Amino acid sequence: MESLKNRKEILGWSLLLLAVLGMVYWPIVVPMVKQWARDENYSHGFLVPLISLYMAYLSRDKLLEAEVRPSNSGLVLIGLGLVMLLLGWLGTEYFTMRSSMVVIIAGAVLFTMGREIFKILSIPLAYLLLMVPIPYIVYDAAAFPLKLFVTKVSVLVMKALGVVVLQEGNILMFPNITLEVADACSGLRSIMSLLALGTAYAFVFFPRTRDRIILILSTLPIAVFTNCLRVIATGILAQYFGAAAAEGFFHEFAGLFVFAGAVVMFLALGALLKRWS
Repeated sequence: MESLKNRKEILGWSLLLLAVLGMVYWPIVVPMVKQWARDENYSHGFLVPLISLYMAYLSRDKLLEAEVRPSNSGLVLIGLGLVMLLLGWLGTEYFTMRSSMVVIIAGAVLFTMGREIFKILSIPLAYLLLMVPIPYIVYDAAAFPLKLFVTKVSVLVMKALGVVVLQEGNILMFPNITLEVADACSGLRSIMSLLALGTAYAFVFFPRTRDRIILILSTLPIAVFTNCLRVIATGILAQYFGAAAAEGFFHEFAGLFVFAGAVVMFLALGALLKRWS
């Protein structure tokens, strides 16, 4: 069997596959891209395909030397992807339809190039799933308990700091103002964005499986912790400066500051893991 660098025709087949997928998935992918643009929860979707390509590029030497041995087991993945596409279309369920594209691409790689190349590209291919927005029913089911948890922790901290505040669900009642802890403060938005960036960071810079697992799992507590700080800071400032501290420019700036803080904490954890290793 020849290596990939000696099989020039693979490039032609790959371009043909992309053209076919483009025609089939055009009405499915375009609304997803529009959702990336208008929904801040999924704005990281623009970066995911680029990062996936970069991760594959880092393995270019292994890819060029890998043996091309087509595997019929790829047809199973392609068939699974087509079933997902059909079921998603019948049920008007976009997550299934969009995810099926990644499954079909993975199956095509396995079918045309074989297990060795599929193994090398498995992580970049799986990473593409992070660009697919999760169903809103799942988002709401996850955001609500996170929102209540962030509210409860924030109230406990503010009371410990001497702030007069009462909690009613996700409502914070101060002597001069009442605030609602919205979905944006639940931490789920930060979790999804940090998960996408953190997964890439973990797989690009950390070869050990242990370090990768620690980094990926840390996205949840880091995002929740930083959003708790956001609610606490907003509550304290709102008590002294009124509603202006909880809306407008400050609210948007606080969101950016919180995510930047989460990224700094994540990078600091990565630095500690490198020293530990």
